[in-house]
Amino acid sequence: MHDFKPGQRWICDVDLQLGLGTVQSVEHRIVTIVFGATAETRSYAKQSAPLTRVVFKTGDVISSHGGVVLKVIEVSEHNGLMRYSGVSESGHRVELAEEQLAHHLQLNRPSERLFSGQFDQDKWFRIRYQTLLIRNRLANAPLYGLVGTRTNLIPHQLYIAHEVGRRFAPRVLLADEVGLGKTIEAGLILHQQLLTERAKRVLIVVPETLVHQWLVEMLRRFNLQFSIFDEERCVSLEASDEDEDEGEDEEDSRSSKSENGENPFHSEQLVLCSLHFLRQHPKRFEQALQGRWDLLVVDEAHHLHWSPQAVSPQYAMIEQLAMRTRGVLLLTATPEQLGKASHYARLRLLDPHRFSSFSGFVAEEQSYEPIAQAVEALLEGRDLNDEIRQLIADTLDPAQAQALLAELQDPQARNKLAESLLDRHGTGRILFRNTRAAVKGFPGRKLVACPLPLPAEYQPCLATFESTALSKPQLLLCPELIYQVRCEDDQPYWSEIDPRVNWLIATLKRVKPEKVLVIAANAQTARDLAQALKEKTGQFIPVFHESMSLVERDRAAAFFADRETGGQVLICSEIGSEGRNFQFAHHLVLFDLPLNPDLLEQRIGRLDRIGQTDTIQIHVPYLENSALAMMFHWYHEGLNAFEKTCPAGQTVFVKVEEQLIAALHQRQTQTEALSELIGDTQSAHRELNEALDRGRDRLLEYNSFRPLIANRLTEQAQAQDDDPLLPQYMDTVFDCCGVHIEEHRAGSFLIEPSELMSMPFPGLDDEGSIITYSRNVALSNEDMRFLTWEHPMVTHAMERILNHENGNAVVAMMKHKRVQPGTLLLETLFVLEASGHNVQQSNRYLPPAVIRILLDEQGNGDYPHLDHESINQHLQPVATGIAKQVIQLKEDAIRELLTASEQQASAQAPQLIAAAEARIRQTFTPEIERLKALQQVNPNVRDEEIQFFEQQLQQLTAALKSSNLRLDAVRVIVAT
Repeated sequence: MHDFKPGQRWICDVDLQLGLGTVQSVEHRIVTIVFGATAETRSYAKQSAPLTRVVFKTGDVISSHGGVVLKVIEVSEHNGLMRYSGVSESGHRVELAEEQLAHHLQLNRPSERLFSGQFDQDKWFRIRYQTLLIRNRLANAPLYGLVGTRTNLIPHQLYIAHEVGRRFAPRVLLADEVGLGKTIEAGLILHQQLLTERAKRVLIVVPETLVHQWLVEMLRRFNLQFSIFDEERCVSLEASDEDEDEGEDEEDSRSSKSENGENPFHSEQLVLCSLHFLRQHPKRFEQALQGRWDLLVVDEAHHLHWSPQAVSPQYAMIEQLAMRTRGVLLLTATPEQLGKASHYARLRLLDPHRFSSFSGFVAEEQSYEPIAQAVEALLEGRDLNDEIRQLIADTLDPAQAQALLAELQDPQARNKLAESLLDRHGTGRILFRNTRAAVKGFPGRKLVACPLPLPAEYQPCLATFESTALSKPQLLLCPELIYQVRCEDDQPYWSEIDPRVNWLIATLKRVKPEKVLVIAANAQTARDLAQALKEKTGQFIPVFHESMSLVERDRAAAFFADRETGGQVLICSEIGSEGRNFQFAHHLVLFDLPLNPDLLEQRIGRLDRIGQTDTIQIHVPYLENSALAMMFHWYHEGLNAFEKTCPAGQTVFVKVEEQLIAALHQRQTQTEALSELIGDTQSAHRELNEALDRGRDRLLEYNSFRPLIANRLTEQAQAQDDDPLLPQYMDTVFDCCGVHIEEHRAGSFLIEPSELMSMPFPGLDDEGSIITYSRNVALSNEDMRFLTWEHPMVTHAMERILNHENGNAVVAMMKHKRVQPGTLLLETLFVLEASGHNVQQSNRYLPPAVIRILLDEQGNGDYPHLDHESINQHLQPVATGIAKQVIQLKEDAIRELLTASEQQASAQAPQLIAAAEARIRQTFTPEIERLKALQQVNPNVRDEEIQFFEQQLQQLTAALKSSNLRLDAVRVIVAT
């Protein structure tokens, strides 16, 4: 364990850009370091702190806070603190305590390792240089954060994510129709915000039934590891805090408690919880309010009820969270489904000042109808009448409008006119809503109804509930559960008497080899059904339910997805199947039916999604004269919910819920009550659909999906997918790190630790992993890791390469016909980085620039034929003993070359800094000007957005002035 003393100077081994840190305090198990260069304070466990003590020696050149530079001639120590004596540049004797050392001081570790004989293999130098170049390129990639996820490249999703993800603290409403991927859009936005450092702390609040769906989606698609918070977890965290405090003295205990506030929500950066949990535990809600979140995500926001007269507790809770969080994403039903008042309530959560009057909101929305007509005419290529021309002239800048109107024959001019008008749309920047009609590309649905006789054994059980209401009506739709609870020990198990079991076996045989997804409401039903099929067919039947671990579910899904050796059928429970999509299958069996229309749509949505290539066969085996039959007729005849999406279904269900549940308790389906129920349902459904169509906001549709921009983004993303650099790079990384790789099957590889692996590889356990670089393979095999430039395994491997010393000191021999034997060459890699800046997204706009210098022993660098790759092709390994002899013999010459190399690199630095400043201004200035202009015509552009970009421009420009040149690696080459 290190011996820490306040005032000592240390560096963080895994984040060298923090500069020199100063020990602020030392507690029983914790050391706190202040990094003045970045104005950050970090606490580390003393036992495992990734810190290195900084002590300079005679001959080193150091500098103070005040800019005094001196060459050290004497070093002394007093009470664990160092004191340096030396001569300044002006020739004066200067003494410097280590507390006075400049925060930005850089350590020349490569040269120290070189002269002390600590050499690395040449392959490490190569991968180090390549990693530096790649990091610089990725920092400037416009789609970074959007294409490295396990998702299809869907234009409308990419458009929304790109539009929202690049904003500062976005506050938006995502209201796409079901099946268009609101969760994917939210995940893409989250992923980009986190990777670009626009956000660090995220809270997701969802209905209780969707907690696992979100956990799975975020982890498997976006590699975001959220922690589910419930009362048990919070109590455990608080107990663990109390245990840690035991044994500490009173001062230490007070310090610890003041730091974390005993708030369990501070223990994780990415938190997922249910709204029900926060509602049931007011203390936890208050703690969540103190969470200092950067982003709040709320799913199913349309269930939050609000009116000027009454505000639901759930709405009030989310309103408080939204007021304390800079960025908010609300996922909700479409505005047409909600109705204007409910839709307005959602917008209030985003900006209560902007949306302070419902009547004003309605009037404003109506005023956009002429703009919608103009946009429609422009995009459809129709001639513009005088009214539309006048509207354009009155709405836009006169000069701009006149110029574009004069070029209407040019499609680009028409599109630019349309986009300028769209920017004027009142809610266009904060509301996104796509429809299936606008997006297109969805398959058809075909219902295959299968009435089956009700088993005699079930009838007495169901008859019991004709006069006794169930507290959980869903049980009426699962007759096997009721039977199993009430049956005697000597009666047969339900799977032996239920005709749906044999029907399923026959159906699987009939459609073989096509894949079939079976969904049942209950996990026990799913397990029993799988066991019955196994006993009757002798085949292994995978199941998928909430009691399985995520790894087990992955394996079951992968087995089902495998087209060559996988299973034909997968049996899922309601909750277990949440968050998983199987659009490669075309047959869906609804073993029972959910009570809720939204759940029915979720079931069908497992297959009916973008990417589905065939008509979906929806098989419904229902038992006659049972609640299942009643529910089937209500869904099919009342809502047509099997063959068409049903946006109004949930609203209709709420209207007739009592009437429907009463009917479900009756076994006879051909009743007057059922006919009346279906008639009422049809009328309500028809009226709501007509209202939805009348209320369509076509201007909003255009603003939510601009095809030209979306298609360009998709093409760029596809080009990145096709780039072969990543597999080549990772092969080299695996080789350097001692990771064995072999082909698994087409498009995938097995990686596992080898005996050559000296340290753990990020994200790789002893069992190994299966990886793929193919998006299509990854989408069909969720148990495989989809490696992209954004995957944690890749990013952490790059960080490890650059944050460790491997490859920063190398000696090699070279045989080259154009280089005279005996020639000594020094290849140095310098990194120019804006050390000391503490602004968000710093690496994106100020990526460390790489300067490569090659000099011979005479200081000559004129070797155009010796680029980095050319040298690599002619290198030969050298024994460590010989390498040490070379360094000893040529130490003086190498030191002179290092000085000359640094001088040449320093001469190149101003040009690189100027280019970086120009790039920053080119990025921020147009965006600031655009937002200011847009704010004049669209009040949804917030002052905070403009101020954020202005501050970023100012801080990043200032940060360039503190740029430091650091020697990152050195390679000594001797020609033979």
